[in-house]
Amino acid sequence: MSDPQQVETVEADVVVIGAGVAGLSAATRLVEAGHDVVVLEARERVGGRLWTDTIDGAMLELGGQWVSPDQDALLETLETLGLETFSRYRDGDSVYVDESGERIRFTGEQLPVAEATVAEMERLTVLLDELVAEIGADAPWAHPKARELDTVSFSRWLEQQSDDEVARRHISLFIGEAMLTKPAHAFSALQAVLMAASAGSFSNLVDSEFILDKRVVGGLQMVPLTLAANLGDRVRTGTPVRRLEHSDAGVVVTSDRVVVRARRAIVAMPPNLFGRIDYQPPLPRRQHQLHQHLSLGLVIKVHAVYETPFWRADGLSGTAFSPYRLVHEAYDNTNHEDARGTLVGFVSDEHADGVFALPAEERKARILADLAEYYGPEAANPVVYYESDWGTEEWTRGAYGASYDLGGLSRYGADQRTPVGPIHWACSDFAGLGFQHVDGGIRSGWAAAADVAAALASTSAGVGS
Repeated sequence: MSDPQQVETVEADVVVIGAGVAGLSAATRLVEAGHDVVVLEARERVGGRLWTDTIDGAMLELGGQWVSPDQDALLETLETLGLETFSRYRDGDSVYVDESGERIRFTGEQLPVAEATVAEMERLTVLLDELVAEIGADAPWAHPKARELDTVSFSRWLEQQSDDEVARRHISLFIGEAMLTKPAHAFSALQAVLMAASAGSFSNLVDSEFILDKRVVGGLQMVPLTLAANLGDRVRTGTPVRRLEHSDAGVVVTSDRVVVRARRAIVAMPPNLFGRIDYQPPLPRRQHQLHQHLSLGLVIKVHAVYETPFWRADGLSGTAFSPYRLVHEAYDNTNHEDARGTLVGFVSDEHADGVFALPAEERKARILADLAEYYGPEAANPVVYYESDWGTEEWTRGAYGASYDLGGLSRYGADQRTPVGPIHWACSDFAGLGFQHVDGGIRSGWAAAADVAAALASTSAGVGS
């Protein structure tokens, strides 16, 4: 830490801890309402789990990147900030590799599996869509079926619904490896319903045409970068918060470079990091337990850049999928108006564990072998190769977001945003719609800002009466 004698002390109405989209969206709303706000960020950059960087001359979106048509909060923010989007390339055939290793080209969203399996996947999709419509995203813990669905793993629940192992494997992968980045035995059926409800339906979640619709010109990190630029010197980076003292009078937040005295605080970080702050007095037992039942998943986001998008000349869209390969899905991720071609692929949960145990060059060779199986031998020789590993990122420690262990969502979900005195919480991990997505982070930030503004107004009214 810095020399305490050199640490600056400032006063504000609100201190926001974390400069991801949740924290910056909250700060923006509060400033617009006329409040004095300070934002403290541990990293030397803003954006949290959004990070666009240049690696070996290639612009890569190392974190979140896609925009889907139902993400109203994100779309509103993009319009307000004047940021442009472009459509993901998707013309041509997709590729599927089956259990025997056969490579199959296909079009549309329906995977080329046996007709009986197709029918069973459609039946399971309808069943999940019905549960989503019945339970919703805002308060799944309040539904009469919440405990029943939350105390059975998603894999076990699928076994109770279907005897078709191939159908179960595909359905579980859409939510497990692809979204929560955990194996389906590690999270509940209720958590799976929330993940599907966050996109409006399970049908939306599994439709790559929908969920991976557009990208932002310049990268999705342009959202927090622009929000932070508009906030100006209210945002302070490179200053991890170490201590948060709280009382009825407000908060005193001590970071490495500044001490902030404020009336309210918003903690806007991934919940697995909440415990890195020394709260005085300590948080209530309920909050301690809640935070301990949340964990992030694990995924390697693989970026491979080529001199040209060669797969397009072969009539391929760049979309590839297989529950039997190390890289379970991959897409054309070429940047806006870039002559070079970029592929992005994903290696999740236990598969990531396995290859992280290998030397880096062997891991790269195995991953590129899968890309070559999808796209042909040219895919084995990118000019730029990079692996986003958020599990080792000091101020994230996982991907893409936090989810509860079995029974945790129904047990603690109702209290996850409950303020502790003057302390409020904001993160995409606590969102309903947009859960684990940028859209949810923005919604969570807006909700926290509204709660804080109401609390400040109530306090001011009390003082004046």
